[in-house]
Amino acid sequence: MKNLLKNRTALSTVVTTLIILVVSVLLAGVVTYFAINVTSTRVQEESLNVLYQHVWYSTYASPAGGAEAAIMLVNTGGRDVVVQKIAVRGQQVPWSNVYVYTPGANETLNELYYANQTAALDPVVNSLNNGTFASAAGSPLVLKSGSTIVIYVVSHVTSPPGSVTVNDVGLTIAISVFTAQATYYKETNVNAVPS
Repeated sequence: MKNLLKNRTALSTVVTTLIILVVSVLLAGVVTYFAINVTSTRVQEESLNVLYQHVWYSTYASPAGGAEAAIMLVNTGGRDVVVQKIAVRGQQVPWSNVYVYTPGANETLNELYYANQTAALDPVVNSLNNGTFASAAGSPLVLKSGSTIVIYVVSHVTSPPGSVTVNDVGLTIAISVFTAQATYYKETNVNAVPS
């Protein structure tokens, strides 16, 4: 034992401690890098852009008046998204009131406009701003990665979106889109539809 303590070629305690410390830090760094790499390559995040939100109220839509909301969703994430629920002013909208328009590949939408509702408030025959027609959603919507959809929520006499009435014109209300991983919330003013 005395020979080891007096040996001048042995490593000092400080150098040995530094070597062990450096090796342990490098090992921890490699493990952390590997974990981040595996996680980031396996997980693709959900990301929706919510654009051009509007809520309109028209006294001309029917004898009782009618409300309509519109919102455009662009899936900018790396995974497909299922829109599970839509709410206007915190009230869930029945899927029977939801209509969807998918823009063409070469079509660019810079704004959304009030759809011309018929007196019967039947959105199946409602023409949108460019003469195309929205189709009934009927169930949760699947939005593929990189795609765009326009959602119209329309009034039926018994269930206007978010219970919007003529007294709400000028007030700010919220439109919420719910997916499996997130809630997308946008506020907009209720606009009157010009005659």
